[in-house]
Amino acid sequence: MTEITTLSQFLTTAKTQFQVYDLGRRVQHIDLLAFHQIESLATPYPYPIQGHAQFAIVFWDVSQQHFIWFLKLALDEQGLLSPAPRSQFIEMVLAALGQDPTQPLSDEQQERLANNPFSFKPSQEKLAVFNALVRKQLGQRASTQYEFAMQYLSGQLASNQWQQIGMQGIADVCVRVNEQDHEAHITTSFDTAAMEVQIALCQCLEHVHLSPILASKIFDKLTMAPVEYKTYFLRALASNCDLSQKAFIHLHQASLLDANCLLSIAGRNWTVLKQEVNRSIYLEALALQPQAFFNQVFADIVAIPSLRNQLLGELRNPNRSIQLSQAIGGLFKAASK
Repeated sequence: MTEITTLSQFLTTAKTQFQVYDLGRRVQHIDLLAFHQIESLATPYPYPIQGHAQFAIVFWDVSQQHFIWFLKLALDEQGLLSPAPRSQFIEMVLAALGQDPTQPLSDEQQERLANNPFSFKPSQEKLAVFNALVRKQLGQRASTQYEFAMQYLSGQLASNQWQQIGMQGIADVCVRVNEQDHEAHITTSFDTAAMEVQIALCQCLEHVHLSPILASKIFDKLTMAPVEYKTYFLRALASNCDLSQKAFIHLHQASLLDANCLLSIAGRNWTVLKQEVNRSIYLEALALQPQAFFNQVFADIVAIPSLRNQLLGELRNPNRSIQLSQAIGGLFKAASK
């Protein structure tokens, strides 16, 4: 039998179909060709978080029974998948199957593999969006919470009757934003729903591509929202680069680039950092935070392939402030230890 060295190879040999989803920064589908290039070490992982690739693999065989692996695998300094942890996981799977990848996994074996050293548990919000997205892409029915969420968002229930709405139901509505009148109900809800529901909508919509109309509504809400809620609306704009930038400038001009906001930009709205002026503003604000915080966040965002060269260039920017120069010096000092 040919040696199995990649997850794609294993799943293909096992006669399964599969899909891959990133669960590190935003819940989003990864094209299988792109995943093959990642596994072949031909391209860096596009959405690294804290030095790791966090993704889910959904796979099924002819029985149509679906299985899920949530995997957290280390990346090297170039952002490429480290082969050793992946190989170790594959060896664990093959050991469970008696070295025969064509053998079906029993529920007991699945449960044991689900608790492997490379597994992770997504947050409640990401898990809800992931479940909703997988059900939609596989042509399955939405969860049982979907109907009640639709009733509330469509105005059939009073705004104060939100306590029984589940996050899964809201996620089911959000991933179907382009169906029927879902977008209209979501947009209207930002004027009528309880703030708790608006926050939950934002937490789901940060993983969804927004139409210009819905994105504009969310941006307007951000400009008017109390300070403690602004970052929720910021993160919800993650799919809209232009309005993410406008939101970033709004927060900067209002002197609201605090630690929570800086983390939100790093985790969801990192595309704003592709603009040189925004990178400068962001790093200057980041330099006002404790050194350990600066080091951690900079290390996280510089690992994003689309930002790496620009951020490394900022380290040599002669126009940076004394505060930022000191923070960069602290970064180098920590790296040399």
